[in-house]
Amino acid sequence: MKKWGFLVGGLLVALLLAGVVSNFASSHPDGLDSSLREGCTFDADDEITGGSCPAQQEREHEIGGPLADYGITGIDHEFLSTGLAGVLGVLLTFAVAGGGFWLVRRREPAAQDATGAERTDPATTSGG
Repeated sequence: MKKWGFLVGGLLVALLLAGVVSNFASSHPDGLDSSLREGCTFDADDEITGGSCPAQQEREHEIGGPLADYGITGIDHEFLSTGLAGVLGVLLTFAVAGGGFWLVRRREPAAQDATGAERTDPATTSGG
């Protein structure tokens, strides 16, 4: 029973972090975005105004999807959209990982004798 408490506790912590704390993450570009922006100049609205950098070829998401740009499409409240996208991501990851672990778990093979009949342990059988 301890493992279920650990799993549920871990899931709750992950949901809290994804749903609430993720909204307070830095809005500054990460390492990949920073390297793509090197060589360009930006205005106060973070729009490219000059220079030459790979970020100038940036386009909108070609595929799109309901979770594009760390939010849920159709929800205008940014805090709620980001939090729900994080929670949905955690739940999907937990489901896929849990299913994968369930598929590859170890199972004790039934002990069989040479005839293929299942053997029983004499110590556990009652036969006077």
